[in-house]
Amino acid sequence: MSETQSSERITVFSDYVCPFCYLGRESLRQYQSTREEELEIDWHPFDLRSGKRNPDGSIDHSVDDGKDKDYYEQAKQGVRRLQEKYGVEMDLDIATDIDSLPAQIASYYVKEHYDYETWLTFDVAVFEALWQDGQDIGDEDLLVDLAEDAGVDGGEIRSALADDALRSAVREKFTAAQRQGITGVPTFAHDGHAARGAVPPEQLERLVEGT
Repeated sequence: MSETQSSERITVFSDYVCPFCYLGRESLRQYQSTREEELEIDWHPFDLRSGKRNPDGSIDHSVDDGKDKDYYEQAKQGVRRLQEKYGVEMDLDIATDIDSLPAQIASYYVKEHYDYETWLTFDVAVFEALWQDGQDIGDEDLLVDLAEDAGVDGGEIRSALADDALRSAVREKFTAAQRQGITGVPTFAHDGHAARGAVPPEQLERLVEGT
């Protein structure tokens, strides 16, 4: 990859079930609107629920991950503050009972088999289905509908969600992110530098343009 190409991409580690990832993407959208050239998103999936997953990938909600009511209340306050800062209306503050793994598998499939704009359309639709409409993005039928709206064959999504090899590949992506030192999301990375959290557009500008 040439230097010119790399300068037009930003790596984003995220999990659809993370409200700060949704808010971070809005910040990125606002920064993108100030650019003449499109900044392509190189998305890498991350699993906030990795410590609660059973070997088969299901979530064991009885596992104590250290996130109590106070933690979630603080998180909600942070979400509301950023909602106001970025001018974003959200149906949910926190989504504690929704499993994003199916959505991440579907998104990874689309990213690998379709063009960038198709993936981006699907990716945005997944975020909005959860955070704007309060829908369960772990539901196969919903993911098929969102994919078809983006121009993806729904049967391919059903096959992808039933593909154990693809599921394993996505979970390996989760592990790879942890090996790279990613401990929280969203994390934005560009040219050897990174910014973690739903940082403001001007910080993303500094990250990408070095200004």
